[in-house]
Amino acid sequence: MSTANETATPPRRRLGPGWATAALLTPAYGWLTLAVFLPLCAMLFFSFLKSSPIPGRPLVYTIDNYLAFIKRPYLFDVAWTSIEIGLWTTGLCALIGLPAALALARATTGRSKHILFLLIILPFWTNGLVRVFSWTMVLREGGILDYALHWVFPAAPTFSLLYSFPAIIIGLVHAYLPYMILTCYLSASAIEDATIEAARSLGARLPVVFWKILLPLCLPGLISGSILIFVPVIGSFMEPRILGGRIGVTMGTVIEDQFTAAFNWPLGAALSFTMLAVVLLIFAASSRVLAGRVGTQ
Repeated sequence: MSTANETATPPRRRLGPGWATAALLTPAYGWLTLAVFLPLCAMLFFSFLKSSPIPGRPLVYTIDNYLAFIKRPYLFDVAWTSIEIGLWTTGLCALIGLPAALALARATTGRSKHILFLLIILPFWTNGLVRVFSWTMVLREGGILDYALHWVFPAAPTFSLLYSFPAIIIGLVHAYLPYMILTCYLSASAIEDATIEAARSLGARLPVVFWKILLPLCLPGLISGSILIFVPVIGSFMEPRILGGRIGVTMGTVIEDQFTAAFNWPLGAALSFTMLAVVLLIFAASSRVLAGRVGTQ
C-alpha cells in the first residue's frame, strides 16, 4: 500500500535554476534600468532636439548636433587632445602597473602583501576633488615640489608644472593606476612558479622570461586594465580643468560646458553619444584581441 500511495502522490514542483537566476538578477537589472538605460534614453532624445527643452517651447528635431565635428572643426583638435591624454595615461599606467603587479604576485607574501594592497587601493578611498587639489599644492610655483628642488639646489630657478599637459597626466595616472595594477595582478598570480623555474633552468635570462613568458601571460590583464583606464580618461573633465587650466580643454570639459554653462543640452548629448560610439568600437576591438588570445592558449 505504501508503494502504491507513493506512486500515486504527484511529486512536488520545485523552482528550476532558471527561475532562481531570474529572481536573483531582477534587482540588478531593475537598478540598471533606472540608473543607466532610462537616463541614456533621455540623453538620446535630447541629442535630436534643436534646442534645450523648456516648458512652453515647441520641440524641434534635427540631426545637426551629430554633425558638430563637421561644422566645428576645432572639435577635432579637442578630440585628439582627449585621445592623446588617454594614450599617455594608459601607457604610463601600463609601464608602472605591470612591474608592480608582477612584484606583488611573486615577491611578497603574508602581511606585507595585505599592506601593499591597502596602499594600492588607497586612492579609491579619497575624494577625487580633494586628490586633484592636493596635486595643485605639489605642482604649483612655491609648492612642495618647488620647495624640495630649492632645498637640494638653492640656486635653481622657480619650478612649476601646474596648468600644463604633464600635470594632467600626473593627476590621471594617480587616479587610475590601481586599475592597471589589480587587473595585471589577477593575471600574474595565475602564473605558476614552475613555468618560470623551467625557463630559468633552460638558460633563459630575466629579460627573455619577461618578454616570452610573463608578458604574454599577463596580456589579458594588461588589455583589461587599458580598457578600464582609457575609456573613462578620454571623458574626464575634473583633472584637465583643475590641473590643466586653459590648455585642459578636452571632450569631457566641452561636454560639461554644454550642460552647465551654455545650456546646450542637445549638443552635449550628441557629443556624449559620439564618445559612446568610440568606446563601443574600443570594446569591440579589444574583445577580438582577447578572444584571439584565449583561443591560442
